[in-house]
Amino acid sequence: MPQFSLYEEAFHPSPWHRTWAAFRESHIAIIGLFVLGMFVVFSVFAPVLSPYDPNAQNIDGLLIPPSWAMSGSISNLFGTDALGRDLFSRIMYGCRITLGSGLLMVVLAMLIGVSIGTLAGMLKGVRSSIVNHLLDALMAIPTLLIAIIIVAILGTGLVNSMWAITLALIPQFIHHTRRFVRSEAKKEYILASRLDGANKWQLFVHSILPNMTEMLVVQGTLALSIAVIDISALGFLNLGAQSSLPELGAILADGLDVAYLAPWNVALPGITIFVLVLSINVVGDGLRSALRKRMSQ
Repeated sequence: MPQFSLYEEAFHPSPWHRTWAAFRESHIAIIGLFVLGMFVVFSVFAPVLSPYDPNAQNIDGLLIPPSWAMSGSISNLFGTDALGRDLFSRIMYGCRITLGSGLLMVVLAMLIGVSIGTLAGMLKGVRSSIVNHLLDALMAIPTLLIAIIIVAILGTGLVNSMWAITLALIPQFIHHTRRFVRSEAKKEYILASRLDGANKWQLFVHSILPNMTEMLVVQGTLALSIAVIDISALGFLNLGAQSSLPELGAILADGLDVAYLAPWNVALPGITIFVLVLSINVVGDGLRSALRKRMSQ
């Protein structure tokens, strides 16, 4: 029997509960989250969900149209390519490689960029001015161009392209973190923490970092969409993942040779990249709006 309580306890939702409640108010953000979750499920469970081996060739089934076409087959949902490989299985594994590589690159770039940006934000005088002008110069160069230059030095391949894109994303996190730290360091709560005897590490961990969530969410989602586009572009240019590896950009490049005979070999990987990047941006915009609404309450 439950114990009777005269005084009803008031429920105070946590900050993350308030953020989720604000996020659910946007139907577009929920749809974007569902689509992005579908890509994540495909990426994680690709070996279980894919009907065929992505590299298995079928000479008797070359350029089979998708299942919704008149001459299509239900056994190959998205049809096959010029080597008889199942396109649906290759796209599923392509999401695994492209999205997984993008997440890994963004996490690594964020860790390095936030660490260096925090140190740069606490610098003063000539050193701060030099770092500021250097970052402005790097930010003026597109990340894809930086990645192409680094790949030209390191060599082609998926691993080298991942390192190149990571190095190209780091200056963005350094720049935004440095600007955020410098603006927060002028506020009264930082001054109060300094008067209490807090050192720079304690100021960052206990005062600045908790307020950096919105900035990291916005920059992280933006960097993830850039990473997905860049790694697909390098794969398309044959500078990243090679054609034997099922990566979305490489799959799109393979389909160009038979674009007139089998346009679905180009259309379906291109639509997949577009929908993946769009869902990432929609979820990021929804999180940014929800965090901003929570901060204003």
